[in-house]
Amino acid sequence: MQQLLQNLKVLDLTHYVAGPYCTKLLADYGANVIKVEKPLTGDPARRLSPFIDDAPHPERSGLFLHLNADKRGITLNLKSHLGRDLLKRLATWADILVESFRPGTLSRLGLSPNTFASINPDLLIVSISNFGQTGPYRDYALDEITGYGMGGMMHANGLPEREPIKLGGRVGLYQAGAVAAGAAITAIYGARATGRGDHIDISIFETQAGSIDRRANWVLAHQYTGENALRLGPNLYSGQRPTRDGYIEMWTVGAMLPRLANALGIDIDHPEGQADALENLEARVLEWSLSHTRQELWFKAQEQRIPSGPLNYINEVLADPQFRAIGFWDNIDGAYSGNVRFPGGPFHPHTAPRQLRHPAPTLGQHNQEILCDMIGYSKPDLARMAQMGII
Repeated sequence: MQQLLQNLKVLDLTHYVAGPYCTKLLADYGANVIKVEKPLTGDPARRLSPFIDDAPHPERSGLFLHLNADKRGITLNLKSHLGRDLLKRLATWADILVESFRPGTLSRLGLSPNTFASINPDLLIVSISNFGQTGPYRDYALDEITGYGMGGMMHANGLPEREPIKLGGRVGLYQAGAVAAGAAITAIYGARATGRGDHIDISIFETQAGSIDRRANWVLAHQYTGENALRLGPNLYSGQRPTRDGYIEMWTVGAMLPRLANALGIDIDHPEGQADALENLEARVLEWSLSHTRQELWFKAQEQRIPSGPLNYINEVLADPQFRAIGFWDNIDGAYSGNVRFPGGPFHPHTAPRQLRHPAPTLGQHNQEILCDMIGYSKPDLARMAQMGII
């Protein structure tokens, strides 16, 4: 079946989260992605939890399996002359090369953007790094929580009397990967129109500062008001309310307040002071919420067109009828992992629907297929390269 990006060829030199998520999004929609890993150890994400059955193993990392499905995988030692030569030969095949090394690493190995441009003038290079390829922070170390904090909004998250908190998980890294994927698709059209490749610089720090997750709004607002965002803590307008079996989130500000009163069976005019009115209603709201389950309360709130939803547990998300109806989940059957369910692609084309083709590669799984069938080496050549630590 035809897929949107089936004619796109991608060479993936990324590791951990941001880069692999970029190339995963391309692979999700049919791109032919070859992932290049370090011999013996591979992508460090192979050693990150969660692990299938809670048993650490480089082929059972749920994170790695999710981020690298639909890619083929080879191993190359880029510190060796032959390893670099093999990469250059693969670069003649690729439309896009995505890398996430520390800035300057590939240039020190003799694999600069200019080197690749001389090999394949049409090649688009996407570099993902902490702070970008230039600037005073270029060589600084960064982790996800630091990037989120430096991006400008972490100081406004949490209770006013406590320390700031961040969003859970690796949200910032996934966001950077999504930005990189969008940039790659945009730039490849430009490269094909001009007949000339390009080098796209993706800074994780920059994607955080420019995020629409409130930060861009506050950057603009600060220039008008001179004020910084404050930690206001929870409020009555929108918040989690307890029910008989968990919590529900409801938005009750503005036009929602009369609707809330209507759901409670209370006749009120549209109040001048919404905060005071809602505070007076809150005891009734609490009594109302505690007398219902999440589902019951959600349906009653939706009858009044109040934006709301239950705070689901993970098992409930997996069983959610909406996700099942739209085919959101991918079931991946790996050699070491067995059958595992992962979130699918973020959108659903109707004319060229995405489809999962194969699970994430085991380390070096496609060495023979790519190095022999595509480049022309023999099986004995591969055996010698393995003994030399090249693959």
